Amino acid sequence: MRPTTLAQTYERIIAGEACETALSEFLDTFYLAPSPERRLDTLRQQPPLTGDARLDALAGGAAEYLARQYGLPSIPDWAFEPVRYLERPWHTSPFDDPGMREYLTFASPAEFASRNIFTEERPLRRARAHMAKSLAPTEVE
Repeated sequence: MRPTTLAQTYERIIAGEACETALSEFLDTFYLAPSPERRLDTLRQQPPLTGDARLDALAGGAAEYLARQYGLPSIPDWAFEPVRYLERPWHTSPFDDPGMREYLTFASPAEFASRNIFTEERPLRRARAHMAKSLAPTEVE
């Protein structure tokens, strides 16, 4: 069963589930939520701290990024707590390559870069995210 909140996602990670699996399942829940208010509901509760500074900062970056990308009415206050920021840069690439680090530094969205997390241009995307966005009302060109 998919987690219904980011907080539940982090509870699962603490319990031993792989971060990639738990976060992917949460993103499915978030992207398929029927309204901005329901999406915000998935972010409201503060995720528990894992003891891994990277994961703890990632939660703040993810909440802020998703809220901004989807034009939610607010961003949870917990996302801006000092523990949601890294002291040292984290380049999320599995490759220790200067060119990749440079690319990630340049491409990383502000919500992550401000936390010293450097990732790809469109982090947190899922196959279903496009479908969910395509179901949302759009302007006629």
